[in-house]
Amino acid sequence: MVGVPAPGGQPPGRPGRLSGPISRFGRLGPGRGGDRILSALAVAVGLVMVCHSLVPNSPGSLGSLLETVLPWTGLAVPVLLLAALLRRSVPAVVATLLLGAVWSAMFASLYFGGGGDTEPNLTVVTHNVNATNSDPAATARTLLAADPDLVALEEVTDEALPAYRKVLDRRLTHRVHIGTVALWSRYPITESRRVTIDPGWSRSLRAQVRGPNGPLAVYVVHLPSVRVGASGFAVARRDETLATLDRAVDQERQKKVLLLGDLNGATTDRALAPLTSRLTSVADEAGTGFGFSWPAAFPIARIDHILTRGVTPTDAWTLPATASDHRPIAADLKA
Repeated sequence: MVGVPAPGGQPPGRPGRLSGPISRFGRLGPGRGGDRILSALAVAVGLVMVCHSLVPNSPGSLGSLLETVLPWTGLAVPVLLLAALLRRSVPAVVATLLLGAVWSAMFASLYFGGGGDTEPNLTVVTHNVNATNSDPAATARTLLAADPDLVALEEVTDEALPAYRKVLDRRLTHRVHIGTVALWSRYPITESRRVTIDPGWSRSLRAQVRGPNGPLAVYVVHLPSVRVGASGFAVARRDETLATLDRAVDQERQKKVLLLGDLNGATTDRALAPLTSRLTSVADEAGTGFGFSWPAAFPIARIDHILTRGVTPTDAWTLPATASDHRPIAADLKA
């Protein structure tokens, strides 16, 4: 039996070619549905930026994971803006521009940096040099290029220590080495001791340095690593040692305090809030840019830090990559 053409000229049982908006732009077309989705995505990302502290940390410490990479949420702005412009959607463009304004309010200040007219009198560097560093001497020379007064190293092995000493001792004549952390100083180190924040490891110390304008308490710290796996963001051990470190800093009686090292967390991570409420991040206060330090090949997070109390940050920056999987960071301070 010959089919009778359906209204519109299409034979029955034979799907016709779609025409108009749907064929050109997919199932949603360029109409209101797609615009609403783009606008809703912009609003959702904005809410994540502003309300990240409400993202639960259980299960899997998802909140801490989000906060570690929070600045990267800004990548949504150009993507959504391009999509909105291609669709010629005024509501979606407006929503995306508002998203960009939210991101700028949260992070743009990091690009201004600088501590005004304050003249620094102390330059400090910290670096997780990696226990498997293939060229400790070249690494040390990279650090000395910043002309530092203090150099803090993490993951210093007994085998590599002589190579670091050979380079650093020439310029920084005072040194303390405890476990896998070490501090070199241009100024005398009057006392030093291990800080036991993790009984299973010896990778934190406290030294008292006779600085340019009086004594400084200097902590060199390496907190346990975190991992992203099937169970989520594994931070339990780091958070336990972080709480112990926070108690040690809380009991510190010296007015001027420096904390240098690899904290395996960003200052946006809620877990660091107790510590950063007591100490100032030089990168947040005076740095230019995000100061991402890990991984060295393409840094996506700032997990290496210089934190201070009673000291004014005037500048902070990232040094060139070395043979480590971290990048070194440096700061100028008025101490």
